[in-house]
Amino acid sequence: MLETLIDQYGEGWLLLAAGAIIGLIFGAAAYQSRFCLRAACAEVADGVLGPKLAIWLTAFFAALASVQLAILAGVLDVSNARQIAATGSLSGAILGGLVFGTGMILARGCASRLLVLSASGNLRAIVTGLVLTLTAQASLRGILSPLREDLSTLWTIPGGPDRVLFDPHEPMFFAVVALATLAFLTALWFGRQRGLTPLELGAATIVGLAVCGGWVMTYAIASASFEVVAVQSVTFTGPSADTLMALINESSIPLTFGLGLVPGVFLGAMTIALIKGEARIQRFEADLPMERYLIGGVLMGFGSMLAGGCAVGAGMTGGAIFALTAWVAVFSMWVGAVTTHTALNLAARRRSA
Repeated sequence: MLETLIDQYGEGWLLLAAGAIIGLIFGAAAYQSRFCLRAACAEVADGVLGPKLAIWLTAFFAALASVQLAILAGVLDVSNARQIAATGSLSGAILGGLVFGTGMILARGCASRLLVLSASGNLRAIVTGLVLTLTAQASLRGILSPLREDLSTLWTIPGGPDRVLFDPHEPMFFAVVALATLAFLTALWFGRQRGLTPLELGAATIVGLAVCGGWVMTYAIASASFEVVAVQSVTFTGPSADTLMALINESSIPLTFGLGLVPGVFLGAMTIALIKGEARIQRFEADLPMERYLIGGVLMGFGSMLAGGCAVGAGMTGGAIFALTAWVAVFSMWVGAVTTHTALNLAARRRSA
């Protein structure tokens, strides 16, 4: 069937449609669950293991378990995915993760959360997201690219088996999948213990399943196509930068998974915001200084390009396929975010003392 669709419409349109579908699902579920790595990190920094952490853990382990089950079932092969096949940067994952985590706290949201909030009329998120996107583009191909490249080459790791934590061909892989599934069920139990409703936990689960859906759909298209098609899933910084630059510089825009993903997430989140009656204009206020958001956006834009992705792109999408650099990056994001949140709280207490 896919071969027929490819012959009729081409790979580009199928990838665009796949991105839009996954984006709609992800955006709606992320808004409903209030999925946010920044919120989970802030909660942990405050010494609380609460519902925001439970939401993130549920989404993360839903992605991990479902992707690994898909690999075990033989419907997915991620060996050619960029996060595994290409040369990786451990220095980039560490430094980029720390920088991204710091920016995430300053901007009160990661790249995916800013996009979701933008859909509800949050002007702070829109402005910060644009700064993030422009900085990401400058880090990828512009004035900041030499610095990014220098930092990335400090500690590299070859692509292939060295870059994956667990090889699907190893005898212990079944046990790894079982542990991932158990971790997901534990996260659901933890969420219920923290007072989350089945709807909230279901939405968080769908966030993770959307990541799996992206991997499976792009793999299916790649397998059916005679052209080289990248196997990929949900990520935001790169696709946002490419889409923005294409709109500015190109008369025609190449049809990709990311091109469908970004507007899909926006529309999905907007739909839920309108249904819940929560869509409204939110501006910068006196107690929410604009400069803090802008600095956060710059740090996230550079950090995500250095780390190989944002909190979702590296943390969940790369983490779900057991890419070593992705796990290092998401750990570093946690460290950077928790440290920054704690430092800001200490500074605020000193000022009020």
